[in-house]
Amino acid sequence: MSKSEKIILGIDPGTTIMGFGLIKVVGKKMEFIQLNELLLTKYKDHYVKLKLIFERTIQLIDTYKPDEIAIEAPFFGKNVQSMLKLGRAQGVAMAAGLSREIPITEYLPKKIKMAITGNGNASKEQVAKMLQSLLGLKTLPKNLDSTDGLAAAVCHFYNSSRVEIGTSYTGWEAFVKQNSPQAPKGGAQRSNTVIDLRKKKN
Repeated sequence: MSKSEKIILGIDPGTTIMGFGLIKVVGKKMEFIQLNELLLTKYKDHYVKLKLIFERTIQLIDTYKPDEIAIEAPFFGKNVQSMLKLGRAQGVAMAAGLSREIPITEYLPKKIKMAITGNGNASKEQVAKMLQSLLGLKTLPKNLDSTDGLAAAVCHFYNSSRVEIGTSYTGWEAFVKQNSPQAPKGGAQRSNTVIDLRKKKN
């Protein structure tokens, strides 16, 4: 693949449904590759779900060889247990990407909605319809978790040319230091976070 081409994997992590989408960027244009979902409703054990999320993410990486990963950050809700489970799901998906040394960027849901529709409070349906128009999708899936994953990838495409995309990490040690309780206040609260473990080739 030439330097002007890259593949972006977008992930919407969840313990009920994990949505994902892939796009290919050629120059300044994007092409649709795939969107799908991993259904986890039939599994009662939370740890089994985390294992499946990790394995599916690794499978996607090894199959499509994405150059970058965009992941939707968990939103802050009132249900602490739900937030904890979502955070774990996101962490497992991130760990899969980190294990393959792929740069990861994290986006808040409002940031993704704003990038796709121009409205940070847009509904899942509005985001899906806009993606359908942008990428020429013939049909939309029944569950819109996969379009949420695709939206993360498209959001990253729109933001990739901007300098203020986030904070870069050179490895596990830097990542842990930045996100540990001892890190400077606000260090783990950025809306976008970039984790890049790949060594510069030049």
